[in-house]
Amino acid sequence: EILVGDIAKSMNCFTEISLSNEVMSMVKVVPRGFTVSASAYLTPKITEYLAGFTKGFDAGLMNNVRLDFMKSDGGLTPVNDFGGHQAILSGPAGGVVGYAKTSYRPSLGKDGTEITKPLPVIGFDMGGTSTDVSRYDGTLELVFETTTAGVSIQAPQLDIHTVAAGGGSRLFLQNGLFVVGPESAKAHPGPICYRKNGYLAVTDANVVLGRVIPDHFPNIFGPNEDETLDLAGAREAFQKLKMENAEADGRSVEELAYGFIQVANEAMCRPIRNLTQMRGFDITSHALACFGGAGPQHACAMARALGIKKVFVHRYGGVLSAYGLSMADACVEEQEPAKEVYAVANSGGGFDENIDPSASTREERLEYLAKKARLSLMKQGYSEDSVVIEKYLNMRYQGTDNAIMIKESSSASALPYAEKFVEQYHREFGFELDGRDILIDDFRVRGLVVGKTLQTPAATPQLGSPTPAGKTKAYFENGWEEVSTYNMEDLKPGHTILGPAIIFQSISIIVLEIGCVAAVTSDGDLDIDVAQLHSNDAASVANDGCETEIIEDPVQLSIFAHRFMGIAEQMGRTLARTAISVNIKERLDFSCALFTSDGGLVANAPHIPVHLGAMQSAVRFQVEYWNAEGREGIKEGDVFVSNHPQLAGGSHLPDITVITPIFHEGNIIFFVASRGHHSDIGGVSPGSMPPHSVNLKEEGASIVAFKLVKDGKFQEEGITDILVNQGDVPGTRNLKDNLSDLRAQVAANNSGIRLLHELVHENGLKKVEAYMHFIQHNAEMAVRNMLKEFASAHGTRAHSIDYMDDGTPIELTIEIDPKTGSACFDFEGTGPQILGNLNAPPAVTYSAVIYSLRSLVGQDIPLNQGCLAPIEFKIPSYSLLNPSDDVGVVGGNVLTSQRVVDVVLKAFKACAASQGCMNNLTFGDDRFGYYETIAGGAGAGPTWEGRSGVHTHCTNTRITDPEILERRYPVLL
Repeated sequence: EILVGDIAKSMNCFTEISLSNEVMSMVKVVPRGFTVSASAYLTPKITEYLAGFTKGFDAGLMNNVRLDFMKSDGGLTPVNDFGGHQAILSGPAGGVVGYAKTSYRPSLGKDGTEITKPLPVIGFDMGGTSTDVSRYDGTLELVFETTTAGVSIQAPQLDIHTVAAGGGSRLFLQNGLFVVGPESAKAHPGPICYRKNGYLAVTDANVVLGRVIPDHFPNIFGPNEDETLDLAGAREAFQKLKMENAEADGRSVEELAYGFIQVANEAMCRPIRNLTQMRGFDITSHALACFGGAGPQHACAMARALGIKKVFVHRYGGVLSAYGLSMADACVEEQEPAKEVYAVANSGGGFDENIDPSASTREERLEYLAKKARLSLMKQGYSEDSVVIEKYLNMRYQGTDNAIMIKESSSASALPYAEKFVEQYHREFGFELDGRDILIDDFRVRGLVVGKTLQTPAATPQLGSPTPAGKTKAYFENGWEEVSTYNMEDLKPGHTILGPAIIFQSISIIVLEIGCVAAVTSDGDLDIDVAQLHSNDAASVANDGCETEIIEDPVQLSIFAHRFMGIAEQMGRTLARTAISVNIKERLDFSCALFTSDGGLVANAPHIPVHLGAMQSAVRFQVEYWNAEGREGIKEGDVFVSNHPQLAGGSHLPDITVITPIFHEGNIIFFVASRGHHSDIGGVSPGSMPPHSVNLKEEGASIVAFKLVKDGKFQEEGITDILVNQGDVPGTRNLKDNLSDLRAQVAANNSGIRLLHELVHENGLKKVEAYMHFIQHNAEMAVRNMLKEFASAHGTRAHSIDYMDDGTPIELTIEIDPKTGSACFDFEGTGPQILGNLNAPPAVTYSAVIYSLRSLVGQDIPLNQGCLAPIEFKIPSYSLLNPSDDVGVVGGNVLTSQRVVDVVLKAFKACAASQGCMNNLTFGDDRFGYYETIAGGAGAGPTWEGRSGVHTHCTNTRITDPEILERRYPVLL
């Protein structure tokens, strides 16, 4: 790469040459390639902007005045070192620095002594089109690989999560749900109240509810930018929405607007839960620091929903990103890749403290990088004494791929980095990996010149309540309330304000919810104590034993849809974090889902489409199997495992499903399940994906029903016997990873159980169960409506046929009832099962159909059993799509599934066929097995062109990075 760069420079014809080893010297060629591409595109744009920016200054000024830019990692860098890939999140990064330096502080007594330690802080930055959330607990939390707008960027960035919900997020009523975003009204034309023929948005809801008051905004709206915000226009738009949608029946305009605010708040709570709970942090032990123009309008309500007791609003909250930039540290990052062993595991589960293989190299490289960072900062004009050096090792357990960046500690331990690594690994993942060495992937040094740091404000004497500036009416959970209004400049340190109230800052509006109390600090900021309302929760829990009917409410339905999907997503994140294998951890070949007590699918995070409908069959089979006469039943502390395709609802043998029942007062209330692709479970070829198998036994270990955990104890001996002893066929070649990944699946299920118990505690069991069924019915109606629309446009009958490579037909006839939206999917005419492994069990066809229907609906609807409720299946026995229980099926899941989707989409005249196969590559020997889906291309449609080289339809995994492949396996690519 350096050689090519030198040649390019010698040609003197390129204005920008970006080399990936210079942009980010870190393993993984694919994200590094994306990063250097982003840099090559963005850096010239930034250079062009800077040329225009500096042109307006006096000659020579730029030689004498510092010009620094904020990077995505929260540090300042001089203009000549600022690259495009460093600027992706530079705006939000300023906000993180701002709240980190202003809100993370102890409380002090009157004598200046510390009373309480600082609370960890969640940053909540709500703007016009999106909301950014982050976390600070004394150090800036960095990540080194992120995806922004579909592009993977490999560079140090603050760990900021973005959700498409802001003041300009558009409001819709769709399929019985209140939907907020992701579409935005943007700055132009903007929300309805901007008077530019815009779109109904969150800001309109706040205007209608009296939370945004037009008299306190300048007259800059309308086509001539000389009018006030349009309250009447916003009300009229909600009235129109109400008249056009049955979901709004019986609601006033205010109730409709308030419903959208509740749904918007839940959409913004979801990433905050993911940021804290999925990493093992207690969300209620945090403070919420809100900023951005719209943040303080929503912060108290969100804090209450999250169980957070403290909200902090800075006096410059509307421009905190700019304020943070003024206090940021100057920063230089130096990094280089490594391949060193840091700690050698011993037989006792710890590490040999007398062996430090990397000692000499490590100190030499870290000191070399420190010297580079120090000199770089000194060239910028800083003194050597002001430079602070932080040293890091990017570390991982041998055989895993998720590295953790560990900062040098002052511990007296012989292996201080290992001590910190194990501690952090255990907190993140819930376990340690005994018997594995700790490796170093990267040496990293961060050179800092610390920016402005504020003093903790002294305690202030209480002045009581100030005199209100006025009165207004605003809408809260109990309806319209007369509330006091206050101007921030009139408030003095020591003043306290009881909600409901509205406080006007010069660049923001703060809404104090009922029962919340705001105190003005000595700096003029607001510390808000959030009152937790328990009355509704208590009523819900109390009603569990009553016969009170729960009526479906579209607002609550939308909120529960977020909660159910959020739980499934968090299960997935737990599984990705705790798994060992490349398949699950790197390629993300897994799915997680929630089920009702009878095994009906409630929410399936959109992980792998071919798993979508199949897990429901697997859960229901286990329920029937263990509850059959003569069997031991289902008990608390049991966890089930299965993978048999035809008998137990599986897809193919490598996809192992782990199912856990959830008990409440001795009764099963729900199930959670996770399905992961194991890279080897035995069979005639490594990778357990034999290309020439003709019966199921050749494809690996088959499990119809087994208690993986019994009475709370992991049955390692029993599952090992199943995986290893397969008669005349080789057993698993990678038992260690199998067991680790199965434990990870159990851990993922446990995270789902914990979150569902929390949901029940908040809302009561009866309400949660009711909304599980309501959400299934909602998906069902969306599919029925789509089928009715298709029948109206194209007739009640659809037919298609396509062929496998050997000529075997897959034929589908669809008959639609135009009145009810029911349909019969009849696969009569499909060819017979074959002597090979392209046979597909019925669960694969169900998954292919549910995926296709979900895609055809064209809106964001829940993924659950309701999608299949209108569908009757007719699949001929002993056909390619319903084979006997002993034939080979390993290829049916990865090839035939794609052809079924092509046939379904062809019948609906939706798009051209895909490449028709996941393109599986598998190899290995008696020590390891490797498996990958490479995928192919996607077909064109009425309004889009086809795409090459993408994962399509039933495969949705991430390809293993070539450098990871070569590091983990004895191969060269």
